[in-house]
Amino acid sequence: MKNLKLIILTNDINLITQIEEVSTDLGEPDCKLIEPFVIKGDGTLAPWLVNLTSQNTFMIHSDKILTMADPNGKLIDKYETLVKE
Repeated sequence: MKNLKLIILTNDINLITQIEEVSTDLGEPDCKLIEPFVIKGDGTLAPWLVNLTSQNTFMIHSDKILTMADPNGKLIDKYETLVKE
């Protein structure tokens, strides 16, 4: 998976997603999340915003990301079974 990261948003939502930095005008969202999944407390994954939209890519401001890290192998395996390239 390309640029697969674990990200913690400032509102305490934990996501695993492919992420790309995007060049934009000042004030516009500058990060593209591709196939983001929420990591639930029990370790299961659920598509982010699945009840609200059928989109699978989202633009957000980088200032909404508290931290970013590489996911562990177990989390990568779960993600890859849900997302087919």
